[in-house]
Amino acid sequence: MTTAVAPGKPENSGTPPKRDATGTASLRSVARTYAERVRGGELGALPAVLGLVVLCLFFAVLRPVFLSELNFANLLTQGAGSIAIAMGLVFVLLLGEIDLSAGYASGVCAAVLAILLTDHGWPWYGAAGAAILTGTVIGLVLGVLVAKVGIPSFVVTLAAFLGFQGIVLMLLKEGTNISIQDKTILAIANSNLSPALGWTLLAVCVAAYAAVQLRQNRNRGRRGLATAPRSLIAFRVGGLAVLGAVAVHLLNQERSRNVIVDSLKGVPIVVPVIVVLLVAGTFVLQRTSFGLHIYAVGGNAEAARRAGINVAAIRVSAFVICSALAAVGGIIAASRGNSVDPNTGGSNVLLLAVGAAVIGGTSLFGGRGRVVDAVLGGMVVAVIQNGMGLMGYSSGVKYAVTGSVLLVAAGVDALSRRRAAQR
Repeated sequence: MTTAVAPGKPENSGTPPKRDATGTASLRSVARTYAERVRGGELGALPAVLGLVVLCLFFAVLRPVFLSELNFANLLTQGAGSIAIAMGLVFVLLLGEIDLSAGYASGVCAAVLAILLTDHGWPWYGAAGAAILTGTVIGLVLGVLVAKVGIPSFVVTLAAFLGFQGIVLMLLKEGTNISIQDKTILAIANSNLSPALGWTLLAVCVAAYAAVQLRQNRNRGRRGLATAPRSLIAFRVGGLAVLGAVAVHLLNQERSRNVIVDSLKGVPIVVPVIVVLLVAGTFVLQRTSFGLHIYAVGGNAEAARRAGINVAAIRVSAFVICSALAAVGGIIAASRGNSVDPNTGGSNVLLLAVGAAVIGGTSLFGGRGRVVDAVLGGMVVAVIQNGMGLMGYSSGVKYAVTGSVLLVAAGVDALSRRRAAQR
């Protein structure tokens, strides 16, 4: 029976790291093993990270304003909505499926949010909950049609893509723009944490990450598996702390051009929202049996079925998660735009979300990817859009370049899978 291959753990992943008498792998052996995996086609998020660094350096040299505190904050809020949708798409892409309706699904959920807030006077938590519930129901319907009825996901979600455009128009009365006045919803993409709270959030994240790394290492040691050297753990934790400290320091600088009228500093509120989604999604995929079942079904659905996994339920659940996170993306978009109109969730929203997931390293063939890929890919897309905007390029050029980057990412994915299969 064929077995599914877990992400980042191919059947032939190279020579395992050498361990000393205590079972701890040396830093050199860990580096050598990682290099062998890269040569074997297991690139992971490496292309996205390298691409992000190169793009940032490129735009920083040509347009120094790219590195300004104001533009840095704009980058984070600009890509947040697409990143949230891309996180949901990762779950569907891991199964080798696709959801072409995620963009307009977010628009439908945003319309529900705006109507309940403005026309019916609902509190923000009730309207936001109803929007996410709407996304959940949408995902349930799509998942049942794909997993139970057997209609290909491309056809189902393409039909939904067209249908949701009509639903948005009907909800908004053929083109009405609904303004959002609720301060809590508007604060998501337009307000910032206090400087002290930003530093506190960073400290909590770094401490939690260090605790997870140490616990994982201790558990591996108890099971007789190779453990990572403490120097590597210190490097990971230190790297996160340094990058986070630089980001928080920049964001805590005054960004307003008129401080007397309005002070603008601090970490945007949307950042911790994305961090919470990232942590939750990573935990589900990496630390639960449900997540392992998603990778198994994406790697080999028939083998997963023979192993006793309810393949249909896994597929339905993935579509539910995808549409629920699309609803979150719709809420973020409504907050950033201060309103909802028929274009919310339309235009290039779906393309940027799919591009973010694929550029970040999630495979279109299923079985390989992580939630963090959506964040990395989303930042790459945001950097391209933002940097080329600063350079004065038209929207047509931006789309062409983003499409080219997506094509390169898909090509790298195909070639790396072929390389891994050959080895």
